[in-house]
Amino acid sequence: MVDRRTGAAPVPAAAPTEARLRDAERSENFPVALRVLPAAIRAHLRAVYDVVRVIDDIGDGDTDGPQQDPRPVTAEEAADRTARLHGLCTDLRRVFDDGPGPEAPVLRRLVPTARACGLTREPFERLVAANLADQYVTRYRTWDDLLGYCVLSADPIGRMVLAVFGVGAPPGSDLQRWSDRICTALQILEHCQDVAEDRARGRIYLPVDDLTAFGVDESDLDAPHASPALRALLAEVTGRACALLDEGAPLLGRLHGWARVAVAGYAAGGRAAADALRRSDFDVLAGAPEARRRDVVRHLVRDLTRPSRELEFRKQGTV
Repeated sequence: MVDRRTGAAPVPAAAPTEARLRDAERSENFPVALRVLPAAIRAHLRAVYDVVRVIDDIGDGDTDGPQQDPRPVTAEEAADRTARLHGLCTDLRRVFDDGPGPEAPVLRRLVPTARACGLTREPFERLVAANLADQYVTRYRTWDDLLGYCVLSADPIGRMVLAVFGVGAPPGSDLQRWSDRICTALQILEHCQDVAEDRARGRIYLPVDDLTAFGVDESDLDAPHASPALRALLAEVTGRACALLDEGAPLLGRLHGWARVAVAGYAAGGRAAADALRRSDFDVLAGAPEARRRDVVRHLVRDLTRPSRELEFRKQGTV
């Protein structure tokens, strides 16, 4: 297969070392819950997460070479990353086909998980599509445009997590919709935390219409500290993300056992990230605000001890 955009033939993606994958695991919110889950479930989630990490690393140019400061991607680099993403996608199909299997070690480790949990390739392909978009799309005009990006970049992860736990969430079901809300919220909160890093990469995920409405110029994102207008915008976007978390909260009332613990852990990580943004007074240009573990635990305990009906009320904005 040849990339129709660049004319380049896809090349195999360099496989990250095990140490790099574990370092990434320790530094991100997504796999926090892995540490308290039974070994079999933890292994399946890790297999999924490692593939997600590799896709994102290729899209960001974060391979095993020397670490570099974030910067805008060049046309040549975008073409190379595009080719590598297409190459990984081709190899990914071998996970689900009857044949010799994939070449990349990280994909070979996914094979038993995909079979045991009934995973399909579609969520992974959406993640690849999101990273392909990152090579050429650097702005989103409206809030709805950003939500559309999250359909590719975030929602598939929650759907795969539910599959690992054996939770049936058919397309269009309440379970899937609630999961998507939570994952979209987590993605948007991460964008709020990473405004400075994304700007250094030449990307702005805050909607252009919102920048205009709040009187924020793109050059304001290059300052050492956030302006009052930018802080007001981030407060607004953080509030929208928290509203999405509330809309997804009824999912916790429908889950049981370890599935409920894991999903509650992810949602708690999002609420703790919102706490960190507020605690920094939304000055994300001075450094990405980091969620505190005690805040994650506080939100986790609260959500796990709430009756299911209270979670429904949270969605309605009455709790």
